[in-house]
Amino acid sequence: MSLSNKVTLDKLDVKGKLVVVRVDFNVPMKNNQITTNQRIKAAVPSIKFCLDNGAKSVVLRSHLSRPDGVPMPDQYSLEPVAIELKSLLGKDVLFLQDCVGPEVEKACANPAAGSAILLETLRFHVEEEGKGKDTSENKVKAEPAKIEFHGRSQSATEGWWFLMKKGLKFFAKTVESPERPYVAILGRAEVSDKIQLINNMLDKVNEMIIGSGVAFTFLKVLSNMEIGTSLFDEEGAKIVKDLMSKAEKNGVKMTSPVDFVTADKFDENAETGQATVASGIPAGWMRLDCEYAEAVTRAKQIVWNGPVVETLPLAVPNGTRRIRSAILELLQGKVLLGVAALSNI
Repeated sequence: MSLSNKVTLDKLDVKGKLVVVRVDFNVPMKNNQITTNQRIKAAVPSIKFCLDNGAKSVVLRSHLSRPDGVPMPDQYSLEPVAIELKSLLGKDVLFLQDCVGPEVEKACANPAAGSAILLETLRFHVEEEGKGKDTSENKVKAEPAKIEFHGRSQSATEGWWFLMKKGLKFFAKTVESPERPYVAILGRAEVSDKIQLINNMLDKVNEMIIGSGVAFTFLKVLSNMEIGTSLFDEEGAKIVKDLMSKAEKNGVKMTSPVDFVTADKFDENAETGQATVASGIPAGWMRLDCEYAEAVTRAKQIVWNGPVVETLPLAVPNGTRRIRSAILELLQGKVLLGVAALSNI
């Protein structure tokens, strides 16, 4: 995997320029308090590079959770992130209470020299994920920035942030000459978010573990499983059988969960239960945890993308812990590439 065709931050002259950055500040919170600041820390070296090299200002944009286009600042505001970032940078961070509009335009038109600005979460607007439409039913698109660096897929990308450059460097090692059996673990919410990744990995891996919301789209289509209120991707469902056909053709074993921990709501005080593919998940209930540890122990190399379970402060994620334990046993002192990519930040 070559990165030679991608512009990286250290190759551009940012002096005197407004640098707009799409970062991943989707950090876990409880009662508006950040519980893990790793993603914020990961962005600090690149922010400092821009400011140390004379950038007029660095404007940071991110999402937080899934408010689905509904402004909910009491639950999903990035303001606590601005406070944490100020502490990590050792300088003030201007927080704006929206990501678009006259006030944002005014603040970003002529910002203070050497300033850092964090906009409110992008997902308070449906346009963020291409769902917004104008009066003519045409999709509303984001305006391009002057210089832009990204760590996610939305909007335009002009260059790679240091963290992404480092991550891709290590990831290249896993696809060029992997040890086998080679296992991919894929999670997150929607199949449609993962189509290209799944297609590509089916040409490379020996086994693919499907977790999180992705798994329930597969199980609903292939086994007609009752999934309660668990995530189901209608668009992704249309290509599930095609993906399974490719897996069969390539001899890739597809593994999805067969039993689950369930809950009646997404809350730390939820009532929990058990379910299987055969029994299904009762109406009004959702899946929270499952287990793939056995599949992990078969692997010589693993690539893991996205969570395989919902993250909650509940005493339920035993399957997730067993997956991690199995991976640690597999490593036996070897370097975990994702961790290596995050080192020295």
